[in-house]
Amino acid sequence: MTSIENISIDNYQIFRGLNSLGQKNIAKLEQCYDIRINIHSEGVELTGEKAKAVREIISEIISLIDENGYLDDQQAGYLINMKVKGESLNMVELQEVIITNFKGKKIKPKTIGQIKYINSIKKNDIIFGIGPAGTGKTYLAIAMAVRALKEKKVNKIILTRPAIEAGEKLGFLPGDLQEKVDPYLRPLYDGLNDMLGQEVFQRYMEKGIIEVAPLAYMRGRTLEGSFIILDEAQNTTPEQMKMFLTRFGYGSKAIITGDVTQIDLPKGKFSGLKQVSKVLKDIEGLEFVYLTDSDVVRHPIVTAIIQAYEKTQ
Repeated sequence: MTSIENISIDNYQIFRGLNSLGQKNIAKLEQCYDIRINIHSEGVELTGEKAKAVREIISEIISLIDENGYLDDQQAGYLINMKVKGESLNMVELQEVIITNFKGKKIKPKTIGQIKYINSIKKNDIIFGIGPAGTGKTYLAIAMAVRALKEKKVNKIILTRPAIEAGEKLGFLPGDLQEKVDPYLRPLYDGLNDMLGQEVFQRYMEKGIIEVAPLAYMRGRTLEGSFIILDEAQNTTPEQMKMFLTRFGYGSKAIITGDVTQIDLPKGKFSGLKQVSKVLKDIEGLEFVYLTDSDVVRHPIVTAIIQAYEKTQ
């Protein structure tokens, strides 16, 4: 039996947000639920047997637009995909603000996987965030680190990466050692600049409140009262991974991120990230969180690229 559901809208911002969902997302809802969606000047009209179910989805989209002031195409697409798959979304958790950056932008988790990742960071001392590019592993870890620093839960943020050559040799790069490794650390600088602004970031660096350094600089240290992030951990050897994990001190939290499909180690070298999940099973206070292509928050074509590569492996 065909039914009609109407949603009245008297807020121009919400009306504009609905109109910006993109024809692709609207078409997907129409196709999956076999209904017709008409967005007009007074609201939304839904016609079809499953109009009530789609009304609930549109209402959730409206609540996100109302909360955030906007809803980008990726967020809308993700919400619709999850609903089509029959997976429930905790809208409260999706709207939780991790921090507000220096520009006033609210940093929030955007997917179910990201929510699980954030919750794991809150409750554990050591967290492994493993997944493909674009899932927010490093960016969200940096956001949680800045939050912990602002809440005075830690005294220092330490970000590190293995300086593994991806087609280049360090010795052939110009400059001193720091200048040679800076290109490998650039994504970490970018994340901190985005959270804090360049002026605050530089001041914290000068005061030693934030340290960004190659993994080799961690050897022989005990890192206490610190929020530590090891990025690109797929490029550690088992020995380097053990070295890093045994630097862990009182009052600290460590996040290890990586993508086991993008290992740049020389031939014959085994990834410490691939080994560690087998070694560190069932340790209290330590958790592995696996993100998937469903959690990619970059351009939709990135998800398609990841899926295409997975089919060839």
